[in-house]
Amino acid sequence: MRGFSQKFKDFPDYILGITKEIWEDRGIATLHYYYGKDMYLRMPLGVYQGNEGVIAKTMSTLVEFPDRELLGEDVIWSGNDQDGMLSSHRLYCIGTHLGDSMFGAPTGKKVHFRAIADCYAINNAITDEWLVRDYGGVAKQIGWTSKEAAAKLIEDEGGIEQCAQPLTPDNDVVGPYTGRGNDNEWGQRYAETLNRIMKTDLAVIPEAYDRAIKGEYPGLITARGWGEVDKFWIGLRAAFPTASFNIAHQIGRDDPMMPPRAAIRWSLHGKHEGWGAFGRPTGAEVYILGICHAEYGALVNGEPKIRHEYALYDEVAIWKQILMQTT
Repeated sequence: MRGFSQKFKDFPDYILGITKEIWEDRGIATLHYYYGKDMYLRMPLGVYQGNEGVIAKTMSTLVEFPDRELLGEDVIWSGNDQDGMLSSHRLYCIGTHLGDSMFGAPTGKKVHFRAIADCYAINNAITDEWLVRDYGGVAKQIGWTSKEAAAKLIEDEGGIEQCAQPLTPDNDVVGPYTGRGNDNEWGQRYAETLNRIMKTDLAVIPEAYDRAIKGEYPGLITARGWGEVDKFWIGLRAAFPTASFNIAHQIGRDDPMMPPRAAIRWSLHGKHEGWGAFGRPTGAEVYILGICHAEYGALVNGEPKIRHEYALYDEVAIWKQILMQTT
């Protein structure tokens, strides 16, 4: 890869390698050259600029979970080494809650959760990132609901007037990456499926998903079969029935020894005005950043369908927005 260290075999190896080097090998200082000086990091709970801010965020996470392991499940990517490459990196994270954190005093509990990071890299450095962690799943394992975790976060940060602002279109920033992904058929297929779901055309689920679909969803939810997948997606859409759904980025890939797969980064922006996954309607305006991965297969010849789906958004960030407007 032109512009990248020759110790990496390819772009997925670069993403997996630097992640291990930074987090598990404690190479935090390597962020000074693996992350661009003026990089942007967007998370549902806030926006951070510059690698100094990212380093601070990394250290605070290592205080929370000092033995954290980040197991790279997949890297779905697009681009080239001349214009830069965008990786959608899905991680299965394991650690022990041994330090003070946004989830309170250490509990000593072992936790596991997924995260997906969309990272733009060029010339051996990441300069733009979108990161979603399943903080709702972490809260559940530590003994909190997502709503309770959000309320505690607001209190710890000084109350509604002083607390850190979650990501919204008003405080989002335009970074160096403005690409939209690629036009591979699997990304197009998955984008069409999500668009139909968000238009409440739930007939697409038995059409597009294998009957034995396994879905991994926020709050450590594992879904099996059409009914449970339907329950997840309708729960989200019903809570925000008039919210605007937008696909910001889509990638499809065909790689040797891997199933056809897709990565979609999307947003849902509108009012919490329906009964669904977030309880009694409040009218609060909410912005949701989500990232999804899908793996396809044809168990029946000629009928490729989604056999595994991984969808992530941050339940704690959603509840924080609701509580900031209703308490």
